Amino acid sequence: MSRGGTAVTAFIGLGANLGDAVAAMDAACSALGALPDTRLVARSRLYRSAPVGVTGQPDYINAVVQLSTSLSARAMLEALMRIEADNGRTREYHMAPRTLDMDLLLHGDTVVNEPELTVPHPRMHQRAFVLAPLAELAPQTIIPGVGRVADLLPTVADQAISPL
Repeated sequence: MSRGGTAVTAFIGLGANLGDAVAAMDAACSALGALPDTRLVARSRLYRSAPVGVTGQPDYINAVVQLSTSLSARAMLEALMRIEADNGRTREYHMAPRTLDMDLLLHGDTVVNEPELTVPHPRMHQRAFVLAPLAELAPQTIIPGVGRVADLLPTVADQAISPL
């Protein structure tokens, strides 16, 4: 696994709406904390939110975790995909329900625009299920090219989300 050198602060969005979602969040946090050159710094509380862009699916359980890592953004993405697979994630179709979904939201001030990896996550500023837990951990964080998390939170106030 390639390493990025100096440690950066990374934020990972977690979600699940199949199986035992709370247990999936715990397993994901344990796996993230066990990654090489990575330390789990903080974890938001859990939130319940309605699926975005689809109907007929169970609500999601969501959280955001803060990491200190010297893994590169690409290496982090590869690790997230392995952790998802280890927790039963399948990719049957776009927007399918999932046992675990992990998104690399921010990786220091890194900006990446590649076919399989975009950092910052391109829709994170449009999602209450990302902004609410992220604001709990780091409200002053700047999303490059978008703005400060605390300033963005009111723009998603119409999206239903509640702490567990």
